[in-house]
Amino acid sequence: MTDTVNDTEMVLEVRDLVRHFPIRAGVLRRTVGVLKAVDGVSLDLRKGETLGIVGESGCGKSTLARLLTAHDRPTSGEVTVLGRSMHELRGGELRRARRHVQLIFQDPYTSLDPRMTVADTVREPYDVNPDLAPRGDRGRMVRELLDAVGLNPDHGDRYPHQLSGGQRQRVGIARALALRPEVLVCDEPVSALDVSVQAQIVNLLERLRETFSLAYVFIAHDLSVVRHLADRVAVMYLGKVVEIGTEAEVYESAAHPYTEALLSAAPVPDPALRGTRQEIVLEGEPPSPVDPPAGCSFHPRCRKAVAGCSASAPGLDPVGGGGHLVACHLADRS
Repeated sequence: MTDTVNDTEMVLEVRDLVRHFPIRAGVLRRTVGVLKAVDGVSLDLRKGETLGIVGESGCGKSTLARLLTAHDRPTSGEVTVLGRSMHELRGGELRRARRHVQLIFQDPYTSLDPRMTVADTVREPYDVNPDLAPRGDRGRMVRELLDAVGLNPDHGDRYPHQLSGGQRQRVGIARALALRPEVLVCDEPVSALDVSVQAQIVNLLERLRETFSLAYVFIAHDLSVVRHLADRVAVMYLGKVVEIGTEAEVYESAAHPYTEALLSAAPVPDPALRGTRQEIVLEGEPPSPVDPPAGCSFHPRCRKAVAGCSASAPGLDPVGGGGHLVACHLADRS
């Protein structure tokens, strides 16, 4: 886990964010349904903080990442970066606002243009935003960025296919840093890498957070990676945040049955502790976001569900008297 965040400046605020995709069919392409990818998410992020986001595939994490970086527009709700609403901006204003929040992609190969050298890839943000750096300084700034992410400046002449997966991801990080953002949204940035390389990239991100005074939204499947990096953790299920709290609150005092199941499925690195944790097996597949269950969306798979769970959706309310929030009718509110 990262150090305690002392600076309380808010750099990112998300309020009631919704992204629904219409499903069209027939010759006239009429709307026959709606896929609720993100369905009412509220989050905030402070300067220097890392917010981890975890959940199963299909729960809306990557859609949320695209909304946070204004690569997609919400159906409703708001994303505010440094006090400005991203989705009210257009054209040049939007491009300038995007400088403050950049995205690191999951696949370090397909996210890079195979026709561009490493140096050209990292230089491209300056070419698109020429007011950020004089043309004569861009080569030096590219070399400094490559050095900052642990690449030899000589790698600038290479193409993506000449690099390893870890090196390609370092190029993607350097490109994201070129605009000097305040926030990096990391969409599963280590899931496509070997385990040993994952550790190197995670350590690099920790160092860069301090060097560049960054805040991270770190999306991942691997709960051990998130625990190592995150100050706070949000758990998503079927387009909603069902639990959010500090790393200790979520990992040591999980209050939502879904969070408990995720933690029980995570590998235990210490052999002496294996077998001491209750194994929770979720029944069935996640419901379709096109037709989510009534009431609590998790109740069809929940081992603790009672009759009232299908009647109404729980709000995301405090549990334990602190900033720990959980959306569960059965959570202890004391």
